[in-house]
Amino acid sequence: MSSFGKALGRIFRKEKEENKQVEAKGSYFKHPVIYLKALPLKKLSDVETIKKEVKAGNILIVKVTPLVEKSPEEVEKAVDELCEFTEDVGGDIARLGEERIVICPSGVKIWRESPKNSVGG
Repeated sequence: MSSFGKALGRIFRKEKEENKQVEAKGSYFKHPVIYLKALPLKKLSDVETIKKEVKAGNILIVKVTPLVEKSPEEVEKAVDELCEFTEDVGGDIARLGEERIVICPSGVKIWRESPKNSVGG
């Protein structure tokens, strides 16, 4: 096994051990383990999967370009629905460049730099 493979193995073993410790100790949070997941938005029906993940307490990075290539109108509809949903559950949503959005469950907020602190502003 390569040294990179060994390093990855150590990381994954450490994550499993940490997850077991969190589950054993309990947590102050509503969701004991929060995952950061990357998902593609390939079709409008993927919105329901995204909503379920956010309701489960996970943070999502959603790549919208697969659906943009098929139907820009459906992307607009999906993003509008996700914005409304995120507001309803007390979460947060933001754009990450041209291809992705990030959606957080309630209790997790996205830091946004104020315009007066931005470079050139």
